[in-house]
Amino acid sequence: CLLTMTNRSVKQKQGFSIEEIERSFRKELIFVTRCEFKGKSVSVWELIHSNYLTEEKREELIERYRRKEINMQTIVKMITTIIEETETEPVCKTSSTIVTSQICTSLTAGQVEADFSDEILCFSVWSFIHSKLFTEERRKELMEQYRKKEIDLETIGNIIRTMIMETRTQIVTSITFTGFRSEISGEELVASNIIDAKTLKDLQEGKKTVQQVSDSESVKKYLQGSGSIAGIFLERSKEKMSISQAMKKKLLMPGTALILLEAQAATGFLIDPVKNAKFTVDEAVKENLVSADLHQKLLSAERAVTGYKDPYTGDVISLFQALKKDLIVKDHGIRLLEAQIATGGIIDPVHSHRLPVEVAYKRGMFDLEMNKVLSDAGDDTKGFFDPNTRENLTYLQLMDRCVKDPETGLSLLLLKK
Repeated sequence: CLLTMTNRSVKQKQGFSIEEIERSFRKELIFVTRCEFKGKSVSVWELIHSNYLTEEKREELIERYRRKEINMQTIVKMITTIIEETETEPVCKTSSTIVTSQICTSLTAGQVEADFSDEILCFSVWSFIHSKLFTEERRKELMEQYRKKEIDLETIGNIIRTMIMETRTQIVTSITFTGFRSEISGEELVASNIIDAKTLKDLQEGKKTVQQVSDSESVKKYLQGSGSIAGIFLERSKEKMSISQAMKKKLLMPGTALILLEAQAATGFLIDPVKNAKFTVDEAVKENLVSADLHQKLLSAERAVTGYKDPYTGDVISLFQALKKDLIVKDHGIRLLEAQIATGGIIDPVHSHRLPVEVAYKRGMFDLEMNKVLSDAGDDTKGFFDPNTRENLTYLQLMDRCVKDPETGLSLLLLKK
């Protein structure tokens, strides 16, 4: 009865939201070699809303992607094919001429900016040279060479085009997975012993998709975990409700409810079991899933996912590391750590996923001493209250007493009174 569908598995059933589709489409860039976008790295979102696709085709592609019938790679191929079939001649041209003066005089900083702003590669050279394509050092070097007339705009344009092509190659071969709060590189999953090098190579060569690998049980448990106690199920009325709602109706004591909400926040998301949706703490407050007076306390618990700041080094550290440095109260930290382990494993806040135990040891995010404390199931770890029996239990013990919602698969705490 403990099998709980996580946020990602819920999304797999429902498909992507429009906001998620837009984010993905805006993030994916295509370097266009023809049509009005020639020489420009354009997002899939911009291309799919261009005149090259009919409204019907646009809606079809978005809907198929939303239902996960096609992936981003397929979308890119389809758009590229449509453009190539539509256009036979490139139409994008630079809007300025190359400086041909041979007078050996240096240009002013203002003249450099003016020339760079006028030279257009569907974006001005000035925009490109101040983008992330170039380091500060390389940017200054090119500007100084141009100021001294050692290179011209055509040379700079060619350098930019080369940089774009190299960057596009990196994007194509870069494989990322969805983490708790950020994307996870394929290389990081290899380093964490979650996937092997062969799987990453298969992903880069298109032999496997990110979705296929993410859905495998060996990977899913580290990306998603098994889910926390999502809400309450009333035995008499057969009604389900959120923990916050149960507290408002005085079905749960405020202290009991807060501890359960903190466990949710510390394992990834606050949960609305009625809508079958998951939220960050900030989102949950905006959605009125939890009251504003709990905001700061739940943000504190959420740092078990997003990380704590080491006051001495400024580094982002894990829940266990913060506990060892006495940055959080011991009882509180142990309770949150126990909830993480009970729902799938310790969360690495830097890389935004759960860790195999041996990797957690290596990264200093767990140790044998803490493992012993949590394994003893003594008073230190019995920080969760069963409102039916009035017993203090570990989080795992309380989860064992939950029922599975047949509609969503979420784990709900049964209230018998």
